Amino acid sequence: MSKIYDFLREAGVFFLATADGDQPKLRPLGAVLELDGKVIFGVGDFKNVYKQLCANPKVEIAACKKDGHWIRYTGKAVFETDAKYAEAMLDSAPHLRSIYNEQTGNRMMCFHIEDATAIDIAVMGEGESLI
Repeated sequence: MSKIYDFLREAGVFFLATADGDQPKLRPLGAVLELDGKVIFGVGDFKNVYKQLCANPKVEIAACKKDGHWIRYTGKAVFETDAKYAEAMLDSAPHLRSIYNEQTGNRMMCFHIEDATAIDIAVMGEGESLI
């Protein structure tokens, strides 16, 4: 998993694709950490992305690094039930605590991807599996 995490951290911003009925939805994200051998992502429980992942957990993440390599990470989103993941996510990005706290009622929901493939693709080359 470290190769995937390292790639996403180097890219900085990555894009998460979900489905809203028959319409694909794509949005930039940056909330990612590695914990317990898993790459963990965070979304708000009040956002459409969370509702879309609950309705259809099939997901794809894409990111591009400055060197032209890009990643496609595809699989099924599985939400974490242990609060330690949300706490670790908020610890890694303290500015998010102003959004996710008891006063706002907003919760950080964390997930990892199972049944996954992850391909590092060079601009003019073959892809290399990262899993």
